[in-house]
Amino acid sequence: MPYPTLELDGIHTYPIKDRRNLVTGKDLIGPDSPCPPFESADLAQVARAIAQARRAGRPVLCMLGAHVIKCGLGPLLIELMRRGIFTHLATNGAGSIHDTELALIGETSEDVADSIETGSFGMAEETSALINGAVQAGQRAGLGYGEAVGQMIATDPRFAHRDISVFGQAYLLRVPVTVHICIGTDIIHQHPSVDFAALGWASGQDFKVYCKTVSELEGGVFLNFGSAVLGPEVFLKALSIARNLGYTVSHITTANLDILPLKGDYHAKVGYDNPEYYYRPRKNIVNRPTSLGGQGFHITGDHVQTLPNLYRLVRQELGTF
Repeated sequence: MPYPTLELDGIHTYPIKDRRNLVTGKDLIGPDSPCPPFESADLAQVARAIAQARRAGRPVLCMLGAHVIKCGLGPLLIELMRRGIFTHLATNGAGSIHDTELALIGETSEDVADSIETGSFGMAEETSALINGAVQAGQRAGLGYGEAVGQMIATDPRFAHRDISVFGQAYLLRVPVTVHICIGTDIIHQHPSVDFAALGWASGQDFKVYCKTVSELEGGVFLNFGSAVLGPEVFLKALSIARNLGYTVSHITTANLDILPLKGDYHAKVGYDNPEYYYRPRKNIVNRPTSLGGQGFHITGDHVQTLPNLYRLVRQELGTF
């Protein structure tokens, strides 16, 4: 007999308009927002690599932890896509959730400390129902998770704030945004409307789209903003697939941008007794993918500092803004 399960049919939800949110429109950071002070020679080198890649028609693939969208940097990401600088964005399921809520109500990020005590955490009705519905409809149409959510936001009149939506604007710009999920990590997995088979298929389709970009990454740039586990693991597997299929992906620039500082020479090998050995971006973004050529960087800083300054530096390098 199968193991016993806890079914989701009896889950209680509530209207999202009744939820207090921690992030609102006033927190958004766009291309015209003041650029916070941040100095990094490595960031300047990454900006030069991005400019060189785009001049040569090579891709710039950016993996995002959900916090990048949650902390208000969506409008800046949209501008980087609109300018042809970021050619592919990737994120986890939470990234799609924060973006969908911002597009729907102009706010996101509930107070988890309060809501987890009552069992109401993640139980806003609209977020889960809309995303699950979009993914399931997208599966029937052959669309991956990111494209399905982007299409919904771009075309459904309920999304009055679609202009600040990374997914919606990416869909209109035809820039891939792929979503790489882990079952059980996202609030939409708590909802009775969830179809885990559809979620798996849709994220699998996005992984194949992602692999296509990685296969073209020779001379390009891979950026990872704050994804400490999923980002480096997905990238390493996609890179292995590309090389296994005969694509040349050797001379690439990789950069991991995170708040965690790495001590000393982050290119040096560390042993099992060093906790940094288990920090996956150090191995799977900065060092292993660049062993055949190119260069890897680790840049320590808050996303609200590093991303605006990267945008500023790329503008200076290209001189076309």
